[in-house]
Parts: sequence; C-alpha cells; structure tokens
Amino acid sequence: MNRRMRIPFKLFGALWPVLALTSAQSQTALAPNSNQALAAQSQGPMPAPGSAPAPAGAQTPTSAPAPEPAPRVWKIGPFDFSGFTSFYYSYNENHPSEDANGKTNDLYVFDDKTNQFNVEAAKLTINHDPAPVGVRVDLLFGRANKLYHNTRDNSTDDYIEQAFLSTKPSHTHGTEIDFGQFTSSAGAEVVETTLNWSYSHSILFAWAVPYYHFGFRTSTPVTSTWTAGVQVVRGWNNVNDSEGGPTVGITSALAKPKYTWSANVYTGPANVPGQNNYKNLIDTTLLLTPTAKFNAYINYDYVRQNSTPAVVAGERISQHYQGIAFAAHEQVTAKQALTGRYEYFADGEGLSTGVDQNLQEFTGTYEYKFMSGLLTRVEVRHDWSDTNFFHKGDTELVQAQTTATIGLIAFFGPKR
Repeated sequence: MNRRMRIPFKLFGALWPVLALTSAQSQTALAPNSNQALAAQSQGPMPAPGSAPAPAGAQTPTSAPAPEPAPRVWKIGPFDFSGFTSFYYSYNENHPSEDANGKTNDLYVFDDKTNQFNVEAAKLTINHDPAPVGVRVDLLFGRANKLYHNTRDNSTDDYIEQAFLSTKPSHTHGTEIDFGQFTSSAGAEVVETTLNWSYSHSILFAWAVPYYHFGFRTSTPVTSTWTAGVQVVRGWNNVNDSEGGPTVGITSALAKPKYTWSANVYTGPANVPGQNNYKNLIDTTLLLTPTAKFNAYINYDYVRQNSTPAVVAGERISQHYQGIAFAAHEQVTAKQALTGRYEYFADGEGLSTGVDQNLQEFTGTYEYKFMSGLLTRVEVRHDWSDTNFFHKGDTELVQAQTTATIGLIAFFGPKR
C-alpha cells in the first residue's frame, strides 16, 4: 500500500460548527523558528530549537537562551535564497535485509534507509515576497524527494516541494492568496528536518496527514492574534488527477505569548480512481511556550474514509484511524538541546499502514549546534506494535524495532 495514499470520510455534522470556529492553522503561522527562511509557508506548526524569531503572527518565543547575530541574507536581485543539506547514518538492531523491505526502517520517511549512510534531504528555496505579487519555488533532493510524492504524481513534479504564486491585494487587511503546489497546513512537523525538534519524522507526519496540495489557499489576520484561511485543492498529495471534485480546507491559528492553538479541517473526495470515497481530516496542535528554553506540544489527528461505511465479513464498519503525539524540547545551553517525543497511533482497519494494529513510539534526541548554520543530532528511537509488523533479517516479522541515528545538518540564508 502506498504510504501516502490514505483516505478519510465525511465529518459528522455535529462536529462541523465547533471546528469551523477554531479550525485550522494558517500555512505560515506556526512554522518552526530555527531557520525562518525554510519555515515560511511550510507544512506545520512545531517550533524548532534555533534562535531566529517565528514568522509574523506565530508569536512563538525563541527557544535559545540568548539571541545570536542575524545570519547573512543570500540575495540576487529581488529573490532571497535559502537551503539545507542533511546527511545521516542509521542503525537498526533488526537488520532488515534488502530482500525483506529494501533495507529500511519501517514507518520512517526521508531517513528510512538503514545500516548505511545516506542523504536525508537537500533543499534550495527561491523566494520573492508578494509586493504585491510574489513567487516561491522549493526544490527537494535526496530520500525526501523520493518519498515526498505519491506514485501517481512523481512523473510530473519530481524535485518540487512547493511552487506557487502569491499576492497581497490592497485594502484586504493583510490577506495573502497563493496558487500552485504548497505544503499542507496539517501536522505538528514540517518536511525540513532542520526545523523540527527530532531528526526522524513522527508517525503522524508520515502516516496520518498529507504532505502537499495543489490549488488555492488564503490566509487572513482576523485579529492581532488570530489568523484564518480557506483552501480549495485537488485532494492529498496530488497535482494532476482529480476524482470527484475539490477538497476544501479551513485553517486557523490562535497565537498567544505562552501558547499557540491551531486546527485544520480538510474534507473532499478521496482521489482514488474508480472509487467515489470521501476523506476527511481533523488536525489540531497545542503548542506550549512557557519559557524561552522550554517548549512542548500535543498533536491529535483523526481521519475517516468513505461517505458510506464499508462492509467487512457481513459487518458494517467505518474505516478510520487516529493518533496523538506529545513532545517536549529543552534548550539546555546555547549549543545543546534535548527532545523527547511519544506517539500512539491506532490504525484499526489498516487504512493507513495496511495492517490492523496499534502503534507506539518513543524518540530521544540530543542536538549540538557547532556554529550558526551547522548542527548534529543523535537519536535513539523505539517503535512497537501489538502485532508482528517490523521486518527482521530476511523473512521474520517482529513486534518492535529499535534504531539509532546520527545526522548532520547544514543550512544557510535565512529570509529577511
């Protein structure tokens, strides 16, 4: 089963009025704050451990104990340039073989290849802010590019993470309108590893929410602390094919000095050829920022598939999955940080992972920043299931997987 072809269902009418009031985060409001150039209009709300301020509207305190000098701006004409490269070595004590699963860490994305060195990602961003018209292109390479696009899309948009035009019409109170391919507003993490707290991406990022959309999106600062938006897109992880009509997203983020609460609702056709299914997503994240050194978040995702419940063994069921993640980040010194992350993911009908199971994982990460623009992360992660899911050796399946990873990340060119 393609890891990105997960399909939810129609929302209950009783939930819709509540979610519509607080719904969804804006595409920029909660991007992590370690490298503002990479975070702008990226995928999710989780703050990173760096020292640059969060994008406008997020009001997320820096997690470093002391500010650093502003890094150099890379600029040619009206365009700003930024980027990063991430290399890693991963060790899996199960030693899955090439014949078993391609020698990969099960459930992982981007740093999935194990017992070897590899390129997790390399990215180049070219950006011109709307004044009144702007453009942004994010080029993606490495394992991230290989796994970012689903199998029905990768013949046309390989190497493109985002590519969209922007405009800020006058007399619209700061409203921004984008058209093109852009990262999803859902989730507590983003594609860019340097902007997350952990090196490996969470189960919820990999298996619960979309990576990207194609279509229109808007973002409007309703008040000084609340940003809301509407999106009309071609489903999940999809540019070319459209089955059954558009998907509609409602996004909002409420940013306060000590917390940011974001939520997203996406509802629309499943974009599966020959099937008239619906997929619906409820995504919400509470980001806590009580001090400059300590941040934490809680992320919950619920997805349901089909407007009509499926029939399995003569019994009608509603296909769905849901998961919750908790993470805490402590900036111990200006150069060192610690992160812990725990997740629980219930894939009751195997809608996402292809197996009826309950998954859990815990990740511990140590980060050391050598200098501005260069850091390393050392990470130990343990995943486990209530069924034999993880590959071991050539043919065996077991209930758990433990990995150790060391990653080196270099980045440049923060946005002005």
